[in-house]
Amino acid sequence: MAKETVFAKIVSGEIPVQILAETERLIAFPDMSPQAPVHILVIPKSTAYENVTELAAAEPETLAEMIQVAQQLADEHAGGEYRLIFNTGAGVGQTVFHVHAHVLAGNLEESSLIGS
Repeated sequence: MAKETVFAKIVSGEIPVQILAETERLIAFPDMSPQAPVHILVIPKSTAYENVTELAAAEPETLAEMIQVAQQLADEHAGGEYRLIFNTGAGVGQTVFHVHAHVLAGNLEESSLIGS
Protein backbone atom coordinates (compact mmCIF):
# COMPACT_ATOMS: atom_id res chain seq x y z
CA MET A 1 0.00 0.00 0.00
CA ALA A 2 1.38 3.40 -0.96
CA LYS A 3 1.95 5.95 1.78
CA GLU A 4 -0.23 9.04 2.14
CA THR A 5 1.06 11.42 -0.53
CA VAL A 6 0.24 14.79 -2.01
CA PHE A 7 -1.41 12.88 -4.89
CA ALA A 8 -3.68 11.00 -2.48
CA LYS A 9 -4.72 14.39 -1.08
CA ILE A 10 -5.42 15.63 -4.61
CA VAL A 11 -7.53 12.54 -5.39
CA SER A 12 -9.52 12.99 -2.16
CA GLY A 13 -10.14 16.67 -2.95
CA GLU A 14 -8.17 17.84 0.06
CA ILE A 15 -5.81 19.71 -2.27
CA PRO A 16 -7.60 21.41 -5.18
CA VAL A 17 -6.15 21.21 -8.69
CA GLN A 18 -7.28 22.11 -12.19
CA ILE A 19 -8.54 18.77 -13.49
CA LEU A 20 -7.76 18.39 -17.19
CA ALA A 21 -9.17 14.86 -17.52
CA GLU A 22 -10.94 12.43 -15.23
CA THR A 23 -12.21 8.90 -15.54
CA GLU A 24 -13.46 6.40 -13.01
CA ARG A 25 -9.85 5.30 -12.36
CA LEU A 26 -7.69 8.35 -13.23
CA ILE A 27 -7.25 12.07 -12.97
CA ALA A 28 -4.93 14.41 -14.85
CA PHE A 29 -3.80 17.89 -13.89
CA PRO A 30 -0.98 20.35 -14.65
CA ASP A 31 2.29 19.76 -12.81
CA MET A 32 2.77 22.37 -10.08
CA SER A 33 6.45 22.77 -11.07
CA PRO A 34 6.40 22.34 -14.84
CA GLN A 35 9.59 21.22 -16.56
CA ALA A 36 8.26 21.82 -20.09
CA PRO A 37 5.76 24.15 -21.78
CA VAL A 38 3.17 21.36 -21.44
CA HIS A 39 3.65 19.26 -18.30
CA ILE A 40 0.64 17.27 -17.19
CA LEU A 41 0.47 14.49 -14.61
CA VAL A 42 -1.79 11.47 -15.08
CA ILE A 43 -2.36 9.48 -11.90
CA PRO A 44 -4.54 6.59 -10.80
CA LYS A 45 -7.05 7.39 -8.10
CA SER A 46 -5.89 4.24 -6.30
CA THR A 47 -3.11 4.75 -3.76
CA ALA A 48 -2.09 1.09 -3.89
CA TYR A 49 0.90 1.44 -6.24
CA GLU A 50 4.11 3.37 -5.74
CA ASN A 51 5.47 2.86 -9.26
CA VAL A 52 4.58 1.83 -12.79
CA THR A 53 5.98 -1.69 -12.39
CA GLU A 54 3.61 -2.42 -9.50
CA LEU A 55 0.68 -0.96 -11.44
CA ALA A 56 1.48 -2.91 -14.61
CA ALA A 57 1.65 -6.19 -12.71
CA ALA A 58 -1.59 -5.65 -10.79
CA GLU A 59 -3.78 -3.52 -13.09
CA PRO A 60 -2.52 -3.49 -16.69
CA GLU A 61 -5.84 -2.06 -17.82
CA THR A 62 -5.28 1.03 -15.65
CA LEU A 63 -1.82 1.49 -17.13
CA ALA A 64 -3.28 1.22 -20.64
CA GLU A 65 -5.89 3.81 -19.72
CA MET A 66 -3.16 6.14 -18.43
CA ILE A 67 -1.48 5.96 -21.82
CA GLN A 68 -4.77 6.58 -23.65
CA VAL A 69 -5.48 9.63 -21.48
CA ALA A 70 -1.91 10.88 -22.06
CA GLN A 71 -2.49 10.70 -25.82
CA GLN A 72 -5.82 12.52 -25.52
CA LEU A 73 -4.18 15.28 -23.47
CA ALA A 74 -1.31 15.56 -25.94
CA ASP A 75 -3.83 15.81 -28.79
CA GLU A 76 -5.62 18.64 -26.94
CA HIS A 77 -2.59 20.55 -25.65
CA ALA A 78 0.36 19.70 -27.91
CA GLY A 79 -0.75 18.70 -31.39
CA GLY A 80 -0.43 15.02 -30.50
CA GLU A 81 3.33 15.03 -29.91
CA TYR A 82 4.56 14.23 -26.42
CA ARG A 83 7.02 12.45 -24.20
CA LEU A 84 5.66 10.10 -21.53
CA ILE A 85 7.84 9.54 -18.46
CA PHE A 86 7.43 7.31 -15.42
CA ASN A 87 10.07 7.74 -12.70
CA THR A 88 10.59 4.62 -10.60
CA GLY A 89 12.79 5.07 -7.55
CA ALA A 90 14.34 7.90 -5.61
CA GLY A 91 17.67 7.48 -7.41
CA VAL A 92 16.10 8.63 -10.69
CA GLY A 93 14.13 11.50 -9.25
CA GLN A 94 10.86 10.02 -7.99
CA THR A 95 9.83 12.06 -4.97
CA VAL A 96 6.10 11.23 -4.84
CA PHE A 97 5.64 7.51 -4.34
CA HIS A 98 2.23 7.25 -5.99
CA VAL A 99 2.54 6.02 -9.57
CA HIS A 100 2.18 8.85 -12.07
CA ALA A 101 2.96 9.63 -15.67
CA HIS A 102 4.48 12.90 -16.84
CA VAL A 103 3.09 14.08 -20.18
CA LEU A 104 5.65 16.53 -21.55
CA ALA A 105 5.47 18.55 -24.74
CA GLY A 106 6.76 21.73 -26.25
CA ASN A 107 10.42 22.71 -26.46
CA LEU A 108 11.89 19.88 -24.37
CA GLU A 109 15.49 20.73 -25.23
CA GLU A 110 15.33 23.66 -22.82
CA SER A 111 13.68 21.60 -20.08
CA SER A 112 14.81 18.97 -17.64
CA LEU A 113 12.69 16.62 -15.60
CA ILE A 114 14.04 16.70 -12.07
CA GLY A 115 12.09 15.11 -9.27
CA SER A 116 8.47 14.10 -8.70
